[in-house]
Amino acid sequence: MKIIVFLLLIYVLYDQVFSKENIDEIWAEFLLNLSSDQWPFLALAVLLMPANWLVETQKWRILLKKVEHLTLWTAFTGVMAGVTLSVFTPNRVGEYGGRVLLVKPENRWRSVVATLVGSFAQLSTLLSFGLVGMMYFVAAYRGITGYAWGGMLFIAILLILLLKFCYYNVDLAIPIVRRIPYLKRGVRHLELLKLYTSTELTHALGLAVVRYMVYSLQYYCLLQFFNIEVPVFQGFMCIAFIFLVQTSIPLPALWGLLIRGKLALDVWGIFSPNEIAILASTFSLWFVNLILPALLGMIFITRINVSKTLGYDN
Repeated sequence: MKIIVFLLLIYVLYDQVFSKENIDEIWAEFLLNLSSDQWPFLALAVLLMPANWLVETQKWRILLKKVEHLTLWTAFTGVMAGVTLSVFTPNRVGEYGGRVLLVKPENRWRSVVATLVGSFAQLSTLLSFGLVGMMYFVAAYRGITGYAWGGMLFIAILLILLLKFCYYNVDLAIPIVRRIPYLKRGVRHLELLKLYTSTELTHALGLAVVRYMVYSLQYYCLLQFFNIEVPVFQGFMCIAFIFLVQTSIPLPALWGLLIRGKLALDVWGIFSPNEIAILASTFSLWFVNLILPALLGMIFITRINVSKTLGYDN
């Protein structure tokens, strides 16, 4: 398993970094801006990467404590291992597989449930901000106004309220799963959903918002580093819209990067004609927030006794 994960990670690095069609142009653009006075923006984006994943780690620990208490370092190891596995899977579902390696075998499925709640908190946050960003984008740059915009706004508000209702009533999933023949055996693991209080869910949701702000700021810093001059408000609204669209594309991270690049060109092309700089900012965010943590996670995976963790080796 470790060898396969390592080879897949090497493949991703080769396919998306070293064999990238315009990697030479991106590298030249990077070096050009690195030698300018814009380098502090890059430094801030890189320094925020650990903050991004530490916030995610703490969010997972809060939701997992109903099942098992993990130290910050152990939980962080699991989160990084999950990032490594997520690189090859649609919508990064590999994160669940990585995290279960750090919990006791008897708690594996309940830890998955805790991770799902945390993912829902993050998704709810991203979609809420994204819908707001979409409303701004279509009005400011696509000319949709009047009744059409009002109708979209009404639907967006309903969706945001529905997301929050579902999040604070996650235990409603239990009677739904009971009605599905192939899933009802796992209902006992979902009983964990009844144990979460509104305070704990709010705490997790608050951390999801903090994490969203962190990686949005990273993206904006990289835009500034590559001299894509976007006003702060417009920048964060467009970033929210981009994240919304990206989330709607269920592709593995390595193929999703291509779609994200095209989307970034459409959005940031409004502010800058420099296509290489736009692609470089998107590529850099992907590299800083996914590839660097994935490399770290690979180191952690090599040190984990996978057989023992999964209960096959005593």
